[in-house]
Amino acid sequence: MKTVILVESPTKAKTLNRFLKGKYDIEASLGHIRDLPKGNLGVEIENNFSPKYVIPKEKRKTVESLKRTVKNADMVLLATDPDREGEAIAFHLKEILDTNKNKRNFKRIVFHEITKEAIQDALNHPRSIDNNLVAAQTARRILDRIVGYKLSPVLWKKVKRKLSAGRVQSIALRLIVEREDEIKKFKSKEYHRIYVDLTQKNDTTPIEFELISIDGEKIEKSEKITLYDGEYKYSFNILTKNDIETIKKDLESGTYAVKDIIQKDTKRSPYPPFTTSTLTQEAYRRLGYSSKRTMSIAQRLYEEGFITYHRTDSFNLSQSFITSSRSFIEKTFGKEFLSTETRVYKTKSKMAQEAHEAIRPTSAVDKTTEVTSTLGRDFAKLYGLIYKRAVATQMAEALYASTKVQVETTKEKTYLFETNGRVLKFPGFLKLWYFEEEENMLPPLTVGEKLNYGRTKITDHNSTPPPRYNEASLISSLEKHGIGRPSTYAPIISTITDRGYIEKIENRFVPTSVGVAVTQFLVLHFPNIDDIPFTSRMEDKLDDVANGSHEWTELLKEFYEPFAQDIEKVQDVEKIEVEEETTGEKCPVCKEGDIVLRRSKFGKFYACNRFPDCTYKRSYQIETEYLCPKDEGKVIMKKTKRGRTFFGCGNYPNCDFAVWKKEDLEAQGAKKVENTSVQENTKEQTHAN
Repeated sequence: MKTVILVESPTKAKTLNRFLKGKYDIEASLGHIRDLPKGNLGVEIENNFSPKYVIPKEKRKTVESLKRTVKNADMVLLATDPDREGEAIAFHLKEILDTNKNKRNFKRIVFHEITKEAIQDALNHPRSIDNNLVAAQTARRILDRIVGYKLSPVLWKKVKRKLSAGRVQSIALRLIVEREDEIKKFKSKEYHRIYVDLTQKNDTTPIEFELISIDGEKIEKSEKITLYDGEYKYSFNILTKNDIETIKKDLESGTYAVKDIIQKDTKRSPYPPFTTSTLTQEAYRRLGYSSKRTMSIAQRLYEEGFITYHRTDSFNLSQSFITSSRSFIEKTFGKEFLSTETRVYKTKSKMAQEAHEAIRPTSAVDKTTEVTSTLGRDFAKLYGLIYKRAVATQMAEALYASTKVQVETTKEKTYLFETNGRVLKFPGFLKLWYFEEEENMLPPLTVGEKLNYGRTKITDHNSTPPPRYNEASLISSLEKHGIGRPSTYAPIISTITDRGYIEKIENRFVPTSVGVAVTQFLVLHFPNIDDIPFTSRMEDKLDDVANGSHEWTELLKEFYEPFAQDIEKVQDVEKIEVEEETTGEKCPVCKEGDIVLRRSKFGKFYACNRFPDCTYKRSYQIETEYLCPKDEGKVIMKKTKRGRTFFGCGNYPNCDFAVWKKEDLEAQGAKKVENTSVQENTKEQTHAN
């Protein structure tokens, strides 16, 4: 009896072969083997939204090869990924390859990790294709195709040529556009913080205390503003410049005494294991990986058998992994580092569905060295994050000794100061996970103890507007609102970036003029498409289709009728003019045109607005207000080949000065040049980062 196993990728096929040792013929489909056609809608709307699938030209050889492989097979096992898209690929493989239904049996097998035990369990429990999951994926594909093919021509006509729209991507873009508008509207408040350095009687080491109240009234206030994406809370204090001088005089001649000491032990629990969303966020924060890069690396780690399936909303961990992790922790670190009870995390996401486990290593034994030698350092770094996060869930809590000390002085008014200290008494899970907090050690103090005045320090501040989104915060927001799915976070960001709707400035997303225009048009004329609650409800309905409680054709009918009406209404509206980003410069060649900022697939550049009559152009650079510490050239913002921002000398390659972060420039000796147009431009671009 000949049995063939079909998977998506050659890497996955190779890994399966390693475990199954030639017992089965294993072939890769190289992803989808059929799809909706390029160049036309490919959906018969009047015929119950029937899709007109085709085999793409580049997949025809693959299909013919697969047909030859299964020709003499008695059993074909469809081992595509364990999610809706994987189920849909399995469905299409069966549809194309099941040409002799009387002789050949097609079955579906599913495993969430590529290990010997998981594969054997899947082989022992084959099932039929889940038509509900296929229907949910079909509905999503058709829904997105209808929006793209019906709405994109409208954007061409009413906004700008060569634009395109997407159902979920439009929400991500709107979040970024709305945030930029909220930043511009934010009214910053200037405020000041006051600190005193005090010393004990026989000690010259200063202890810094911050002023927190005057005559029993707290000086710090907070306000909330309502954003498109929720609420934003910011703090400031009520001290004015006139208050500062009076307070400073009182403090210089004050007598200070310890009023209260509050000591207590606090515990910190380990984080839950990774889901797709939290993995992409943490990889961005710690490793600087984009969501696209993270998912690409995770895919390879899964296919090589190092981690479980990486597209998941679940916090669940298998009992076998928990047991092996606890045994590993006790043997490696000692029993005191083991949590007293098995720690289980409840999955809060309403989206959690097909994938039954969180992202975890396939073994409780650290395989970082093996990953490094097999795949390379980038893969090992991500594997290390996943490994530490998963194993640490079964470790003991970290224990801190926390101390709060309040000091008081009275002149014309009573001033209360405070300082806090925290010392790690027992690391617990931080023995494995990352310990990054600085300890603030406080000396032994007693209530009533007199302290000597050293100096007063006053710092100036401005309340900051809500921050621009980075990859981590954007994905977090999409997940919070129930928009998108684990497999879509990275493509959403890539799509709106590639279309030129947004750009990254110091690793934060900023909308372009085209992105703003597209959002304004969609909000005005297609409020359902560009609306968080509507898109979230649509995701819920797709879940209902996957669960078998809603017909996919009915879902599309409910969506299409009002959408078609909106398309019809917008045909006669006026075109939106996209504002050109001008520089205020005249063209140095023709002397008539203005220099404007343009974009191409290669990035931004400056050009004359009289093109094609004038072909002047020059490269685009974001200059900072700093001069290079090596040769005093202008420090400019640059990008690596992978898109990561850094700061370097504009005289490269003659000067190789470079740092990753803007805040590192002064530490490296870069001089700041005040009152320049360069400085003003950069401030405008980096506001609220």
